[in-house]
Amino acid sequence: MSETEWSGAQPAMVLIRPQMGENIGGAARAMWNFGLDRMRIVEPRDGWPNQKAVAMASGAGRLLDEAMICDSTEEALADCNYVFATTARVRGLTKPVMTPERAMEHARAMMAEGKKVGIMFGPERSGLENEDVAKANAIISVPVNPAFGSLNLAQCVLLTSYEFRRQTAEVVPETVDMAKTEWAEQIEIEKLADHYEERLDTASFFFPEAKAAGMKTNLRNMWSRMPLTRADVQMLHGMMRQMVRWKERGE
Repeated sequence: MSETEWSGAQPAMVLIRPQMGENIGGAARAMWNFGLDRMRIVEPRDGWPNQKAVAMASGAGRLLDEAMICDSTEEALADCNYVFATTARVRGLTKPVMTPERAMEHARAMMAEGKKVGIMFGPERSGLENEDVAKANAIISVPVNPAFGSLNLAQCVLLTSYEFRRQTAEVVPETVDMAKTEWAEQIEIEKLADHYEERLDTASFFFPEAKAAGMKTNLRNMWSRMPLTRADVQMLHGMMRQMVRWKERGE
């Protein structure tokens, strides 16, 4: 693989002896969901190319077209400076064991130094063999349910790709879809509070008189705690106006 193919500083996702074309296609799809496109496939059981992989990859078929098909693990890892092995089993090998988050943080730091990183994923039925894990510098272990630790190949690729994306792209942890409105300004909240206080006062809500001041303060505090949009404020004004009209009609 040429140096130019490593542009963009991303790890190579190395599928070791994958058994089903559908899982290879699912892995490609998972990678491309998070902007990764460096796939290497070692000894695919059902041969290559594989139409089931193409069908499952959907819009990520390019990754399969450009995948590096290798005859051995050694060939797939030949140009890597650092290799991770994903496994859920205790291997009896002395190696650093990292969560996907920590591993991808480490991968990002190494690639920033110009190093090439490979991540091995084992076959669906048994996972990586010890002889493959022995070639890795560190192990990635997903903190799954101890009573059911089996992860589908594509799921494992997706988890790792997601964590790499989190480490290398600015991901906002929470946003609000404003739905064609914007946050209400303080003056609008104050006018809403005035409207409700006035109408509730007329309705003798603030009773007994000794508690009226505290009740008004609590109501003002409630409005200030609520993240209201301008649409919310308009609706709340309208609700109060309609209730007043209904009361007046009843009289």
